[in-house]
Amino acid sequence: MESPMEVDQLVWNYGRKGEPPIQVLWIGHHTVILRQSKRTSYEAPFLYLLFGSVRAILFDTGATRDPARFPLRETVDDLMASWLSSHPHAEPYELIVAHTHAHGDHVAGDAQFHDRAHTTIVPHSPEDVAKFFGLTSWPEGRALFDLGGRILTVFPIPGHQKASIAVYDPDTEFLLTGDTVYPGRLYVQDSEAFRQSLERLSAFVDAVPISRVMGCHIEMTRTAGRDFPIGATYQPREAPLPMTSRDLKEVAQAAKESLNKRGVHRRDRFIIYQGQPMGALLVHAVRLLLSRVTSPERS
Repeated sequence: MESPMEVDQLVWNYGRKGEPPIQVLWIGHHTVILRQSKRTSYEAPFLYLLFGSVRAILFDTGATRDPARFPLRETVDDLMASWLSSHPHAEPYELIVAHTHAHGDHVAGDAQFHDRAHTTIVPHSPEDVAKFFGLTSWPEGRALFDLGGRILTVFPIPGHQKASIAVYDPDTEFLLTGDTVYPGRLYVQDSEAFRQSLERLSAFVDAVPISRVMGCHIEMTRTAGRDFPIGATYQPREAPLPMTSRDLKEVAQAAKESLNKRGVHRRDRFIIYQGQPMGALLVHAVRLLLSRVTSPERS
């Protein structure tokens, strides 16, 4: 079971032939990071499963609905059975299925949990998310959510998507940031909301110990400022998933500098997309085609 330090050096599955549809990594005894294979979806999102003494919570359900291609429910059930074998529970053990935000590559697997006993699926709208977590001043404020001896801090961070949230876990000192901060292309839906959310995040990381900032994708290579083409299903030499408080503050500064400036704003560890600049998207289409010709997938 890896420690947070070892996560920095981990090579995640990145679309190699024969890799499983879901890669599983335990962090200590109570936290699991899962990654959907790029062979089932080029999005290859990361998911987070956190255990408490009363309930577990799964953040995000991936980009694929079909359990035959993406056996998320089966995987989560196995992980929960493994955890419960070491942590017996007299009462039914609850699972919460929540989301860092409501885009399709983060909610597609919800359907696999619809008939699961003792399971609550949090709906996707900002109003429903606010109601479930007790966020009474959306998009301001914070709320505490108790898993049983493990109290998470949840707060709104709209801008990438209206229902986006961040989650702080004091056990790992991870800050989960969804698609708002990660080593990749940060797509901005609402420029001012994005700036304000990053400002609040920046203030938050000054107030609590942060070991890692954990997003939901890797789209950057190990070359500074260089991303993989949009749609790539094979990504050798990916940048590390974990980011730092310093990285987050750089995103906050870039959000401020790029406010309402449509286009691509490139930094070493991330790229901000304000709007959908057609020229940049065309370049990605050409890059993707060339990558498939010159760098075929290998075993």
